[in-house]
Amino acid sequence: MKNFAFTLAETLIVMGIIGVVAALTLPNLNSSTGEKEKIAKLQKIYSNLQDAIGRAEAVYGPFEEWFINDNTQEKKEKRMFDRITEFMKYSKACTVTECSAVFDKGGTSGGDSYTTAKYNVILADGSTVGFMYDAVYSILVDIDGLNKGPNTAGKDFFTLRINDKNHVNHDIGCSLYNSFVGCIYTSFPDQLSSSHAAEWVLINHNMDYLKLGSDGNCPDGKKLQFGVKTSCK
Repeated sequence: MKNFAFTLAETLIVMGIIGVVAALTLPNLNSSTGEKEKIAKLQKIYSNLQDAIGRAEAVYGPFEEWFINDNTQEKKEKRMFDRITEFMKYSKACTVTECSAVFDKGGTSGGDSYTTAKYNVILADGSTVGFMYDAVYSILVDIDGLNKGPNTAGKDFFTLRINDKNHVNHDIGCSLYNSFVGCIYTSFPDQLSSSHAAEWVLINHNMDYLKLGSDGNCPDGKKLQFGVKTSCK
């Protein structure tokens, strides 16, 4: 009776093939897993902020009425920060002088555009949330923390804008979320910003704008568009 077995050469060939396949597939797998984690984090933060704003409005009245007696940017930011974070769970609250600022390196729109939030909180998972007012109330989200990641729009940095009846023009082109969203000021994705990316991720649950080529199109040559083509697949 003969015993059949692989020769050393055959074993090495099989191992080589497995190595090549792994080298080709693992980077894509890791990239997909990382993207899903980022999407889940942003969705969770968005949900928690929605809940906090709703609870704050139940105590202090409608959001747009919170700032009636606040006549400076700093007062508006402090009011927003105090009332929303009162109903949030976080690890630490800090100002710019106490921790690094939340910032955005401009995403794919080109150029460095730094945005600083004076009032920030660090969440239990390491994400940072900053509160800012500059003509519109904004919440700046760095999903992997202040000292990690590229700090780039659409990759780990996102902006959520709070709808305000006194700034109706900022609501044009926004999705139908009730409290706050990232608004679309220009045609997507010609000028991707942290607010454009936030709305895209929350609505379409992907980050396929990162797959666009220099021509602004998906690998298949087609352009991403809200409600029409929402992924590059």
